[in-house]
Amino acid sequence: MIKAENLVKKFGSSTAVNSITFEVKEGENLVLLGTSGCGKTTTLRMINRLIEPDSGTIFLNGTDIRSQQPEVLRRGIGYVLQNHGLFPHYTVAENIAIVPRLLKWDNEAIRKRADELFQKLNLDPSLKDKFPAALSGGQQQRVGLARSLMVNPPVLLMDEPFGALDNLTRISIRREFRLLDELVKKTIIMVTHDVQEAFEMGDRICLMDKGEIRQIGTPEELLFHPANEFIADFLNEQRLQLELKSVFLTEILPEYSADRNDNDHSDRGTVSVWDQMEILLQRKNNTPRLQDSIADEGLTIERLMSAFSTYKKR
Repeated sequence: MIKAENLVKKFGSSTAVNSITFEVKEGENLVLLGTSGCGKTTTLRMINRLIEPDSGTIFLNGTDIRSQQPEVLRRGIGYVLQNHGLFPHYTVAENIAIVPRLLKWDNEAIRKRADELFQKLNLDPSLKDKFPAALSGGQQQRVGLARSLMVNPPVLLMDEPFGALDNLTRISIRREFRLLDELVKKTIIMVTHDVQEAFEMGDRICLMDKGEIRQIGTPEELLFHPANEFIADFLNEQRLQLELKSVFLTEILPEYSADRNDNDHSDRGTVSVWDQMEILLQRKNNTPRLQDSIADEGLTIERLMSAFSTYKKR
C-alpha cells in the first residue's frame, strides 16, 4: 500500500531523516514512535508531500507519489493533526465539508456523510453550527477526525492526534478510536512520542532515533525480541505494563479462544492480559466492568499472572 525507499531529508546541516526504508500493508496501522526530533513527523509529512525529500521515493499502491500534483494527492489522504487543525472562522459544518466541496459533492451527500460520522464519533448534531472555540478539546479532536474521514480516504495520516488532550480524555478517545469501524480497514500511519499509545494503537511499531529506524515490528517483537540495546533501554521503564497490554488472554490461556469470532482476525477484537486484570479487579471490588470479559467467573488474577509468567518463559 505505502512503500518508502531510502528517504533522506536535511534541514541545513542537520539530517532529520537518514535513508530510511519501510512498507505499510493495506489495512495496517504503523506507528512511528520516538523522542522529539527523531524524524517521525518529517517522515509523515513527506508521505503527503507537505515536505519533499532530498532523495528517495515514496510509492502509494505502486505509484510514485510525485506523479500526482500535491493537492490532488492530499485529497485522497486523510490527515489528523495534534491540535485538530480546524479553521477557527469556519463552523464545524463548514470545516468538515472542505474536501467534499473541492470534489464537487452536492449538499445532500455532504449532509448525509456528516450525519453518519457524527453518530459514529458520538458528536451531538447541534455542534455543526458552532465554531471550534466553543467545543471541548475532545470534541474538537473528534471533529478533526470527522473532517479527515469525510471522503472515506483509504489512507489516514495522524500526527500526535491525542497529544493536546488531557490524560483522561486521551485514554477515553483512544479506546473509542480502536473500536471505530471507520478505521478498521484504513491504512494508517500515526506519529506519537507516547509509548503506551503506540503499543495500544499500532499493529506494528517503527521505533526511530536520530533520523534512523532502529527496529520495526509488532509490539510483542519489540518487547520480547529487541533488535539492540537501544530498543530494550527505550522500553525498559514501562516494560511490565507494556507486556501485559501486548499479550492477549487467548495467547496465554488458549481455552478461552472458543469464545472468539472465527471470522475476526483482528487483535482489536480480543482482550489483553492488562484489560482482563482490570476486569477482574473491578469484579472483585463490585464495580462496573470496563468491558465484557471473554473469561468465565473461575478466572483469578493469580491464575492469570501464573499463565503470563509461563508464557514469558517460552
